Amino acid sequence: MPKEKTTKVCIRAQPDPVYAVLSARGRLACVDGVLIPSLLQRKAAEKQEKGTKSRAKKDPKAPKRALSAYMFFSQDWRERIKAENPDAGFGEIGKLLGAKWKELDDEEKKPYIDQAAADKARAEHEKSEYDGKKADSAGSGGDDDE
Repeated sequence: MPKEKTTKVCIRAQPDPVYAVLSARGRLACVDGVLIPSLLQRKAAEKQEKGTKSRAKKDPKAPKRALSAYMFFSQDWRERIKAENPDAGFGEIGKLLGAKWKELDDEEKKPYIDQAAADKARAEHEKSEYDGKKADSAGSGGDDDE
């Protein structure tokens, strides 16, 4: 069986640099004759100790964000681009849409910009209503006797 390759690594945790011999497979290191876990094993252990941070659940009743002019354009043109390039993948279609969007002048972009402005107004209105309802329900404290 061939001898495993080792690497000499400087560990700067102590005031004086200590050199460790790490195996090529990253299993164990030897520092001054004492076996220690490898850097990968230590990082994995630290990650388990920290645990995964759980995100707050998103409210399914929350209003959707407004779409940009480009998104309205891409919704409108995606089928046309697919028909012209049937063998194109998802990424390629995105690149073609981006190139087409850059080619358009301001006059051709205007309908999509108008759609985006209307959608932005809709989203702001829905958000203000949602925030108002959210504040009302938090302010009432669950008392229905009022």
